[in-house]
Amino acid sequence: MTLQEATQKVTELAERNQAKLQSKLKFQFPEGVIFLDDTASPTTVNNDDLQTPCTIIMDLNNFEKLLEGELNPMMAFMMGKMKIDGDKAVAMKLASIL
Repeated sequence: MTLQEATQKVTELAERNQAKLQSKLKFQFPEGVIFLDDTASPTTVNNDDLQTPCTIIMDLNNFEKLLEGELNPMMAFMMGKMKIDGDKAVAMKLASIL
């Protein structure tokens, strides 16, 4: 999965799940970032590296597994495949969207 494909997937999820996160979140990958702002209407998704209260750090392979349901978010965190920097409550809300 490329960063562009991951951005498209997050955009599709954001369009289907309006007003679930109600915060700003950033996914950080070695290849770049995906910024999600669910405080705006409609939800904004782009690749700008902006400040957020929560940053999810992982690689794109594990992110793809997460989106496909092959990797549980809690297990990914416990196994060190995903790191959370900042407000963990925002990350917990994200689990319901994924």
